[in-house]
Amino acid sequence: MTRRLMHVSLVVDDYDRALDFYVGTLGFELVEDSYIPEQDKRWVLVSPSPGSCQILLARAANDHQSSRIGNQTGGRVFLFLRTDDFWRDYHAYRKRGVVFVREPQDAPYGIVAVFKDLYGNLWDLIQPSQDLMAT
Repeated sequence: MTRRLMHVSLVVDDYDRALDFYVGTLGFELVEDSYIPEQDKRWVLVSPSPGSCQILLARAANDHQSSRIGNQTGGRVFLFLRTDDFWRDYHAYRKRGVVFVREPQDAPYGIVAVFKDLYGNLWDLIQPSQDLMAT
């Protein structure tokens, strides 16, 4: 049996603002942007690379959902962005204005730094150590 994570929802305040950050700043691929008239919303999917888990940019529909923007996981790291070249991506992101809240460090599992998205959600940028790269 094969299973894998397909989509993760990320609550946002505005589709286009979120797209500017995830596609324009982080360099993610826009997978789909469709309007659903019967629900008056868009189905917006982005992905860091083809074949990987996709992020559904879900515009908040009420005050309760709006209160979660920027705090999807109660202040913990929300998502882990794996890279095959940490320093390339780290320097590119800094150049594009991405804010890192924890500077790069070597850990037993790889090189990692923590950045925040435009809403304040925390992300790990990580290049796994060589023995973990195959997994």
